[in-house]
Amino acid sequence: MPIINDARTAVRLARRLLRARGHRRTLARRLAAEPPLAPGTIEIAVYFADGPVNMYQVRQWYAPLEELSKTHPVAIISRNPGTMLTLLDEAPVTAVYARQVVDLERFVDEQAPKVVLYVNQNARNFQMMRYGRMWHVFVNHGESDKMYMTTNQFKAYDYALIAGDAARDRLAEALWDYDLDSRAIAIGRPQADHFAGKPPYPSDDRTVVLYAPTWEGDRPAAAYGSISSHGTTIADRVLASPRHRLVYRPHPRSGVLDADYKAAHERIIAAIAAANTADPGAHHVYDDGPELGWQLADADVAITDISAMIYDRLAVGKPLIVTRPRSADADVDERGYLAAANWLTTTDAEDIVARVDAAAHDESELAALRHWVARYFGDTSPGTATARFHDAIERLIARWHRVAEEHGER
Repeated sequence: MPIINDARTAVRLARRLLRARGHRRTLARRLAAEPPLAPGTIEIAVYFADGPVNMYQVRQWYAPLEELSKTHPVAIISRNPGTMLTLLDEAPVTAVYARQVVDLERFVDEQAPKVVLYVNQNARNFQMMRYGRMWHVFVNHGESDKMYMTTNQFKAYDYALIAGDAARDRLAEALWDYDLDSRAIAIGRPQADHFAGKPPYPSDDRTVVLYAPTWEGDRPAAAYGSISSHGTTIADRVLASPRHRLVYRPHPRSGVLDADYKAAHERIIAAIAAANTADPGAHHVYDDGPELGWQLADADVAITDISAMIYDRLAVGKPLIVTRPRSADADVDERGYLAAANWLTTTDAEDIVARVDAAAHDESELAALRHWVARYFGDTSPGTATARFHDAIERLIARWHRVAEEHGER
């Protein structure tokens, strides 16, 4: 077995190497046709060092960044050729390729951005954070009660743009000697002002069930994924109901580490295809597209794992069911919304259709949701979070000018 595993690993690495070389060749041709970026053009940079599998982290910022670029020029910095190709195809703002540190140095020298935003905690962030005379700002790619949201790495950034009171309290409890009043700025969830896309199914009498599980996680404490524990049962029961429609939107990393998890994921995809063949009017959906918005806003009931999807759905204020991790090692913090969550165990999944119907018509649950929406995001009136995001950027730029003037570098 060790020999077989080593061989499989070698094959995967070889394929990855060939794919990367192909991306670099294609990108070289694309970049040769791109006009050069004039010096001093970019005021706001978004640093993204990850590969295409994590593009979801930056995609959800596309619309807010496009809106911001109307007043402050914005660029997304990519370190990966595959990611850069994707950005060239779809990003609504300028994309800059900086594969090596020398490329970053050139960008900093030529553009001198005032603010750099970070959507994740990639270790390569520190290659950008070495540069001073700019504000390094953590904006994250979601809001949740995961351990990820209280990492001490927050202290590495000059500022953090957080969602609301829940995030502030979470950080206050977890981090020692972190000046929340000066370094954490609450902006709500600006992505919710830009929900993207239209549902790919007709408006009819079916109850739409969004099942949006996370991936299997890279350690026992983060094993929140439900595809292999709850997911296949959820899919089978919902697909069998003529009154319901399933929208399956899994985390893009689902199955990258666990073969059984990947097999369960593929089984759900196949079951959706089979159900649509048997009843073309059902319009069940396997959704792996780049747009996120219509899924959250349109579904009558959402089923999620412990992930940022809970809080994206909370911002909509519509019924939500949360899967309870099967593993006892999973770190579940039930001091926030999860203390009042509508939990679904593996056994409960057998009755998911009844649970969905109950959640869709529970007025008391909807009233409770409104409380949690306010706690996590503040005012969710259309446009309010976008205004707070823009105000935070303006404050940071104004402070940049004050500090630069104090140092005689304006």
